[in-house]
Amino acid sequence: MIVTIDGPAGAGKSTVSRALAARLGYRHLDTGAMYRAVTLVVLETGDDPVAVARAGAWAARLDDPALRSGAVDAEVSSVSAIGAVREALRAEQRAFLALGDAVAEGRDIGSVVWPEAELKVWLDASPEERRRRRAVERGAEAGEAALERDRRDAAQTIVPEGSVPVDTEGLTVDEVVEAIARLVEERA
Repeated sequence: MIVTIDGPAGAGKSTVSRALAARLGYRHLDTGAMYRAVTLVVLETGDDPVAVARAGAWAARLDDPALRSGAVDAEVSSVSAIGAVREALRAEQRAFLALGDAVAEGRDIGSVVWPEAELKVWLDASPEERRRRRAVERGAEAGEAALERDRRDAAQTIVPEGSVPVDTEGLTVDEVVEAIARLVEERA
């Protein structure tokens, strides 16, 4: 089964999707980390983003702590807006998901990358809550940057057809994971 988790920055996509994948024993796909890894390599090398995305060297950087740096935050939207970059990474994402049993997170994972997912979830929280979460994670500037990135990325963000909305505000990670795990069980 493929479970996709979409939503804006700070809604809890990464935290929830990792925990859900672990709970279900599924593989985890963090598409945001892929775009961040390409961006990090571009910032370090000055290479063309399309060439970096196609070459695949970014894959070795998927666990690099620098992916969550302010420099990457500031540039990831512009890199991810490049059609050829998205095309290259979507091909990798689709190949991963074709192997089955995965929890995949990203802003367009359930609408563009894998619209045939058995379960599509749209995580959300109020802008104030999302700003607060990012500020707690990475400082006040990161909270503001997340909301600014949402504004820039709004044209690319599509609520997947057939997705189940889950408002994470006021819920613990465990409560959100439990709610989604119940949905998985219902559809299995």
